[in-house]
Amino acid sequence: MLALIAPTLFMPAYPQNGQLQEEIRKQIRQRLTSTTRQTTGFQTLADQTRGAEFCRIAGLDVAVWQPSHIHHRAPLVVFSHGFTGANIQSAWLMRAFADAGYLVVAPNHQDATGNARRDKTKPIPDILDPFSWTDASFADRGEDIRHLVEAMKNDSKWKSKVDFTRLALVGHSLGGYTVLGLAGSWPSWKMQGVKAVLALSPYAHPFNYNGSLKTVRTPIMYQSGSADFGIAPFLKGREGAFQRTKSPTYLIEIEGAAHLAWTNKSRKDHHQELIKYYCLNFLNKYVKGDRTAAPEKRLNGLSEFSQK
Repeated sequence: MLALIAPTLFMPAYPQNGQLQEEIRKQIRQRLTSTTRQTTGFQTLADQTRGAEFCRIAGLDVAVWQPSHIHHRAPLVVFSHGFTGANIQSAWLMRAFADAGYLVVAPNHQDATGNARRDKTKPIPDILDPFSWTDASFADRGEDIRHLVEAMKNDSKWKSKVDFTRLALVGHSLGGYTVLGLAGSWPSWKMQGVKAVLALSPYAHPFNYNGSLKTVRTPIMYQSGSADFGIAPFLKGREGAFQRTKSPTYLIEIEGAAHLAWTNKSRKDHHQELIKYYCLNFLNKYVKGDRTAAPEKRLNGLSEFSQK
């Protein structure tokens, strides 16, 4: 079962004062019992795995979705799942990327549900306390993606299929934290050659607090929903991640979407269609260089749209 990132309060500012920080932590804990969650059913396992191949790359269990309608090297999308999620957690979106001509790879991180790689003796950073996070927090996730791409570059099988000069990173929830870190929000994580980053309901709170988003130069699209109570308030507003990030940056908030709208848990077609439209148009513009792509278009069904 995909775990939700712990909900947070509606307070986008990150004060330095210790007493105020403790008040934030207190309110976060109080909200744990009242957070709205989606209750729609998961897709069947057959639906989740349809079109996916499974293999080992760089010691990781990886799901792969390959485009079927192109005969040249494809741009690469690497997907990072949420905390205790799995590489197939957003299969419908991965298939949409592949159908649009991208080769998609998604590793299981150590925290993936049922992953034997998980080191249970290693302390897990406190999601209720973003003030304490450093570049050591879930650093294994960033290492997974770097090692995965490097291994693919050195494997003749993938070298013949992938155009590594057109690389995009996509992540949901803690995966959003992971890809933002690789974009340079943690300077020590910075991954070279990334053309675009999709941060889907991302846990960006540590980067808001330490101010490191201002150092990122990679195009970023943030996506969230009006019912994404633990994430959305920290992406928008004067102190939110969008304002703290250099352009080109987009913020898409979908009316009624909650934290799991980007996963197989959601069966709301109108949410999925909006998500696919903005994801694909953003990637097509910044990864493929498609001049007809229009991520700046505001469609019906958004509660907020910002671009700079």
